This record gives sequence, C-alpha cells and structure tokens, in this order.
Amino acid sequence: MNNNAKTINDLKVQFNEEGYLTNFEQWDIEVGEKIAKDHNIELSETHWDIISWIQEQFKKEKELTLETILNTGISNLNELKRLFTNDPLTISTKIAGIPKQKQIK
Repeated sequence: MNNNAKTINDLKVQFNEEGYLTNFEQWDIEVGEKIAKDHNIELSETHWDIISWIQEQFKKEKELTLETILNTGISNLNELKRLFTNDPLTISTKIAGIPKQKQIK
C-alpha cells in the first residue's frame, strides 16, 4: 500500500498513486474542492450536479462510464470536457471522491 496522503482541513486523506481517494468515507466538500483546485477547476453548480450524481451511482454500485454520465442529461460531451478537461470521467470521479474502480471506463 502506498502512502500518498494529503492533509486537508486537519484531516489526513489517503490517495492512490493515480490521485484517487482510497476511502470514499474521507470525502467531503472541502476535499472535493481541493482535488478540483489541484486540477485548476473552479466548481460551479453544474459541476456539483454531476459530482452528486456520480456519488449516488457509486453508492448504488452502478457502473460509471462517460456514456452513463451523458445519459443523465445534465451535460453533453463538449460541456463535460470544458468542465472537467479532456478526461472528464477520470477527473469528475476523482473530484467526487470515488476510489478507482475496474468498471470506470
């Protein structure tokens, strides 16, 4: 196990070598904002809508893919790329605090 930890608001948060949280229970709004800031993203209401949806799907153990996010109608592909850079699935799930999953495509 690697030891990639960051202290965010006095909480030691564990990340894997790719920058994913290793424990979703450590996520809170401040952690999400810090991860976003690390990716030069200022979170808007649309970001939070997508992040909330991703977290709901994770809690329900649903598959997380770019297609499933697009099917929500919250955003289209171009907007997702604008909101979360050219790798919207990876960046959005990192900000949402989702540990890296095999089903993330």
